[in-house]
Amino acid sequence: MGTVRKSITLTDTQDAWIKAQVEAGHYTSESEYIRDLIRREQECGAETEAIRAALIEGEASGEAMSFDVAAFKQRMLADLGCRLFPDHKG
Repeated sequence: MGTVRKSITLTDTQDAWIKAQVEAGHYTSESEYIRDLIRREQECGAETEAIRAALIEGEASGEAMSFDVAAFKQRMLADLGCRLFPDHKG
C-alpha cells in the first residue's frame, strides 16, 4: 500500500495531545495516531451505514407483526430456563 505525505495544521492543544499519546506509549509515532483516528472513523462510518441499511430493509419489509413479550419470556424460560437458571422449577 502506497503512502502520501500530508501537511496538516493543528492547534497547540491538539499537538500537545498527540505528543502525549505517543509519549505515553499508546502509539509509536504521531502519524500512527492520526492513521488510527482515520481507521476508527472509517469503521464507525461502515457500522453506521450497516445499521442504516438494516433499518431501511426493516421498514421496507412490511407491517410489523404483534409481539407478546410475556409469552416470549415464558417460551424462553421453558426452553432455556434449566440451562440459564438451574434452580428454576417450571
